[in-house]
Amino acid sequence: MQILILSGSRNRKGKTAQAINALCQGITSSGGKFEVLFLTEHKLERCRQCNDDGWGNCRSEHQCIIDDDFASIVEKINAADVLVFATPVYFGDLSESIRGFLDRYRRTQFTTVFRRPLATNVPNHLPVRNGGIPAIWLCYAGGSGHGTISCLVNLEKALLTSGFDVVDMVPARRQNLDMKLLLLESVGRWLVTKPVSGSWPRIPQEK
Repeated sequence: MQILILSGSRNRKGKTAQAINALCQGITSSGGKFEVLFLTEHKLERCRQCNDDGWGNCRSEHQCIIDDDFASIVEKINAADVLVFATPVYFGDLSESIRGFLDRYRRTQFTTVFRRPLATNVPNHLPVRNGGIPAIWLCYAGGSGHGTISCLVNLEKALLTSGFDVVDMVPARRQNLDMKLLLLESVGRWLVTKPVSGSWPRIPQEK
C-alpha cells in the first residue's frame, strides 16, 4: 500500500507538516508506506494556456508540454494507491503551489475523466464519476482559524474535476490542532485499507 502525500506548504516544521506527520504515524502503524512531496521544492510552472482557445496538448494528448517536474509527479500519482493533498489556508483558499499544480493536472485529465460514466443518484451540483484514485484533503488554518470550509469546497471541486475519488476531507485550525492530530493518526490507519466511495445508495421513489 503506497500513499502519496502532496503538500502545498513550504515549511517542513510548520503546523501543516505536523498534521502530515500525524497522518504518517497512522499509516506506518498499520503497515503502509508513504512518500511526502513538498510542491514548493519542485520546479513547477503555471499553466500557459498554450493555444488561442486556452488549451493545448493537455486536451488532445493528456500531457503538458512544459519541461519541469510536473510529469515526474504525475508518474508518482499514477503509481499510488491513495492520495493525500495537504494545504495551509490562505484567504479562505488553498495555497498557490497546490492550486497551480492542480490547475495543470486537471487539464490533462479532463477529457478522460468525463468519458467515465456518472455515478447514479448523485446531486447535480458536482460531477461525480465512477473510478479514480481514492484521495483525501487536509487543510490547516492558522490565525483566526477561519477559511477551512471555503478552502475545502474549492479543494473538493479541484479533486473531482481531476478525476479522484474523494473519500474524506479533514479541516484543522490553530484552536483544535492538538485534537485533530489524534484524529489524523486514525485517518492514516484507515487510508491503509484503501477506502473507496463505492456505489451511491438508491433513492427510494415516492409512491
